[in-house]
Amino acid sequence: MATTTARRFLLDVPDLWDQVDLGGEELAAVRAQALATTTDPRERMRINDMFRQAREVSRAARRQGALLAAGTATVYDEGLFMAYGMVFAVTTPPGQELTLPVLSAQAGVSAAGIAPKDRIISSVRLPHVGPVARVTGTETTRLTGDIDVKLLTMHTMMPVPGRAEDFLVVTLASPNLPLKNEVYDLFDAITSTFRFVE
Repeated sequence: MATTTARRFLLDVPDLWDQVDLGGEELAAVRAQALATTTDPRERMRINDMFRQAREVSRAARRQGALLAAGTATVYDEGLFMAYGMVFAVTTPPGQELTLPVLSAQAGVSAAGIAPKDRIISSVRLPHVGPVARVTGTETTRLTGDIDVKLLTMHTMMPVPGRAEDFLVVTLASPNLPLKNEVYDLFDAITSTFRFVE
């Protein structure tokens, strides 16, 4: 749960997800657990890359003023699953228009103005909010000065009731590209729990 100047909200995340540890101690412990599952150098390099992504995502969230950040790095028999979720408050700057169509057209676009090839802008109905705009796509994100990573992403824009200039944006991302359908189903289920509370 987090508070904005406009409203409070609730978002249910799966039991295996934790609020992002801004200090990095929990992430380091899970990384050690994941590395202990394999001696294969390529797999260890992949695990290290995924955890480097996790650290960068949490740093970026802090810089952007996320209201809520949660994630998981869970080791299953089939491999490592990582995903992140954040809620951001967006307020229209004075004198500008930031309608849902404008906001959704900006979500998921790189700094160079390039949208993912598989980007979809749609309208969905959430049980506790009503109709909202949603953007999905495989985004390429700069991890370090010379390393880009691909993430499955879903951005859902929640208009704050009674405040036409305010939106809460629920952003979910995962580097587990081969699980695209399952990841989007999970992201939809999580986002569907979003609700404003008094």
